[in-house]
Order: sequence, then C-alpha cells, then structure tokens
Amino acid sequence: MRNLLRRFISDTRGNFAIMGAGCMVLVLGCAALGVDVGSIYADRRKAQSAADLAAIVAAGNLGKATSAAAATVMANGYPANALLSIELGTFTANAALAPQARFVTPATGAPNAARVTLRAETPLYFARMFTGGSSHFDITSRATAASTALASFAIGSRLVSLNGGLLNAILGQMLGTTLSLSAMDYQSLIDAHIDAFDFINALATRLDLTGVTYDSVLSGDVKVGDIVAAMLSAQQAANGMNAATTALSKVSLALAGLTTTIVPGKLIDVGPYAAMTVGSKPKTGVSVSAFDLLSATGAIANGSNQIAASVNLGLPGIASVSVMATIGEHPQGTSWMTVGTEGASVHTAQTRVLVSIKLLGSGPVAAVNLPVYIEVASGTATLNAVSCGRPDISTSSVTLGVTPGIVDAWIGNVSAAEMTNFTSKPDPGAATLVNLGAVTVTGRAHAGMGNTAPTPVSFSYVDIAAQTKKTVTTTDFTSSLTASLLGDLSLKINVGPLGLPVPGLGPTVTGIISGATASIDQVLAQVLATLGVGIGQADVWVSSIRCDGAVLVN
Repeated sequence: MRNLLRRFISDTRGNFAIMGAGCMVLVLGCAALGVDVGSIYADRRKAQSAADLAAIVAAGNLGKATSAAAATVMANGYPANALLSIELGTFTANAALAPQARFVTPATGAPNAARVTLRAETPLYFARMFTGGSSHFDITSRATAASTALASFAIGSRLVSLNGGLLNAILGQMLGTTLSLSAMDYQSLIDAHIDAFDFINALATRLDLTGVTYDSVLSGDVKVGDIVAAMLSAQQAANGMNAATTALSKVSLALAGLTTTIVPGKLIDVGPYAAMTVGSKPKTGVSVSAFDLLSATGAIANGSNQIAASVNLGLPGIASVSVMATIGEHPQGTSWMTVGTEGASVHTAQTRVLVSIKLLGSGPVAAVNLPVYIEVASGTATLNAVSCGRPDISTSSVTLGVTPGIVDAWIGNVSAAEMTNFTSKPDPGAATLVNLGAVTVTGRAHAGMGNTAPTPVSFSYVDIAAQTKKTVTTTDFTSSLTASLLGDLSLKINVGPLGLPVPGLGPTVTGIISGATASIDQVLAQVLATLGVGIGQADVWVSSIRCDGAVLVN
C-alpha cells in the first residue's frame, strides 16, 4: 500500500490537464466578473451623460429647473424617480476658490447654476456571489451647470442741457482744476464712447502694472490725472484723433501736477470679471460715454469738498446766481457702474447744493435774495431681471428696479459748516430775503419728495444697443420744486425802531418769486444736472447684455 502511494505521488502524467482545468475555472470567473464590471462602467457613463444634460437644461431654465431636468432624464430612458435632487445655487468662476467651494446652495441672491443628482441601477449577472446575492449595483451621478446672464448698467451722470460756462465752473472745481472747454467739446465727450475694459487696461499700462487682476487695478488709490490720461489713451486707441480726443487732451493737461486720488472701483465694478488678468477681454462689452466717466470721476474726486461758483445763465427775472455744493461718498462698497447678474446694484452719491439766486425786483423791492438748499439722498438701481432671448438675442431684455434719491429742499439759511457735515441733516432757519435797511423780510419753506418703492424700468435690446437713458421720477413729485416751496413759504416782515411799514411788501415779495418760478426751476435743474443728479429723478441705462447658454462647470 505504501509503495502504491509512493508511485502515485511520483507519477507526473496528466499534470497539465489538471492545471489547465483549474486555470480555466479562474479565466471563466474573471471573464464573468469582467462582463459585470464593463456593464457598470458603461452604465455609469450613460448615467453621467444624462446627469450632465439634465444640469445644462436646468441651468438654462432656472425658473422651471425641476420640470426641465425631469423631462431630460426621462427622455434619456430613466424613470422620473431616478432624479434624486435639483439644487439651485450660485456658481462663482474663481480659480482662487477650491472646486467644491465654487457652487454655493442656497443661492446668494438670484441663482445662476443648478446641480443635479441622478441615481441609476445596473443589473449584475455573474458578480452576485461577491455582493451577497444582490441583483443590482447602484450608480450615483452628479453634475453642475451654470448659465451666464449678465448686464452692465449705470445710474446718474445726467446732462439735460449744454452750458459750457456752468460745466467749466462746476466740473472744473469737482476735478480740482480750471477748465475752458466749449459746449461743442462737451457734446463731443457725450457722443464718444469708451469700452470700460479698454480703459482699465490703459490704466494698468499707465501704472506699470502687469500680470495683475482687474480687481487689483481698481482697488488702489490712483491719481485723477492718471484716470483721465487712461481715458484719453482708450479713446485715442479706439477712435484716433477726433473732437473727443482733443477735449480729453485739454482736460488731461489741466490736471497735470495734481495729486488728488480716487479708488477706480468706485467708478466701475467689473463683477464676475474681477479675477481676470488685465489685458484679457471678456465677452461682455461695457461701453460708457466719455462725459459720463469724466463727470463721475469728478464727483468721486470732489469728496466732501465745497464747490463754489458764480454763473450767469441769462434767464428772465434773475440777476445773478452763485452755487455752493458738496458731494458725499458713495455708499460703502458700491460704484456708479457695474457688470453683474440679477441682484447687482449701483448708487448715486448724496449731494447737497445751496443755490443763492438774486431776483430782479419791482416797486419798493429792488431785489430778492433767494437761498435754495437742496439735499438729494443716494439713488439706487438694481438689476431685477435679465431675459435672454434664445436663439434670437434681439429678443433679450433687461429690467432694473430704480429708486431715485429722496429730495429735501428748503428756502432758508444754511451755513457752510452744515453743507459739509454729512452726519446730520441741516434744519435751516429763516433767511433774509429782502433788506431795506430798517425793514427786512425773512422767509422759510420746506418741500420733500421721494418714494421708497423701486420702479421697474425695462430696456429692450434696441434700447441696450443705443444705450438709451431712461428717467425715473418720484411718484409724489407732481409740480415744480419752486412751486412746492412757494406753497410752504412763510414770510415775516421785521420793522426796526426807525422803520416804517411798507404796504403790500409781503405780497410783492411773493409775486416776485412766483413770477420767476420757471427760471428758478431751470437754474436748479441745470446746476443739479451738471452735478449728475436730477430733482427727484434718477437716470439709468444699460450698456450691454451677455446671454451665454448653460455650460457644465463641475
């Protein structure tokens, strides 16, 4: 028996057959497992493709994201319950952020992206022995897509009439220099348009900044002279030597040697393009009038300094006009023009103006001195909606919600110190309107106007292409400002110890002011227009719209 066992062990005949049989079992097992793994891989790719398509469709139809994504999933052969979730949020295309931090849900403001989670099942054929008898394998796919619906828009910087003398006096002092431009020069600046990104690139070149972001250029202190020189470079590069280029050259020369600085970010907020490197040009063009950019620069450069000017407007009933004005800071972190998605906003600066008007008198009253103080609070325009027309972009539109600054107007005595103290509102006392020596007439009046509810203003694609400015007026501003003040005017006649009453003096003074109502309104309108604001009004315009289709971002 022992010998038989020894011979069996030492016999090598048939070993390859036995080893081949064993290997065949292993090969067949691997092949069977490979079928299931391949099936899982193929189904995962299919599910991911469906999730990608659903995310793109949802981001392109954010108002109906759930139904749009569900329809896409079903169209790709999956049941409706395969769609686990649709999350709307905000996607920020910023390389400085970690990929997982670029999508935030819930959205901060209006959503611009959608994240879709899809679950699918793959049947198992040979791998059940490794899964405890489970007949399927769960696949979870996730995709994020964002849509681009941007608009650039601005508020303020209005100009209802061209008066070279008034503009030179006020705009020159705002910029800290003396200007001698003609009305034709100003008209050329109004007609000329500069691309905001060309302007920022020119500014970066002037400041010798390379390889930096737009935000870096806009966040530092820059001399006003460099701002205007960059405007000139951008204008000349785009249009060569023309009337606007010549006018900007005059302004640039007038600013030579000045050290006043501003933060350019108070002029323009480039929104989602802040992290782009200077020199690169986004798809969204931001065109702005050279005059608008210049006057906004002046308003910011002025800070809370006083502007004082005497002007002669040649209006009937008016002997002379002197102006004192101060322009406050823009609300913190805001600008006059921006590029953004729904929820972005721009603001005007708070403005105070004291217009001292000398009216031609009649009878015993040779002249009436009328000090009119006007305070215009910050106005706001918010991007309420960007409607992208696809595939015909000419059907696109933009809607802004506009709230003009609340206006307080007084006939009264306001001091220079009160003009610059923006921490409190002046409460003027009565002003001396007529001084006949022993007899004086004092008066005080107040008129307020403003609405706190935003007014929706729509801009068609034609309006956007033409950069049409639209004016929003406060809803309770139903008459002229001067007429409103006259309705509240309280006069007091003061007779000194040696004075004699003057019969009909009060009605005479009131009649002189009433007779010059139209001229006074025109003075106030022109002065405020030169400062970039309107009485109970806000001017807004949209300069561009960008409507890209939704794209995968993660």
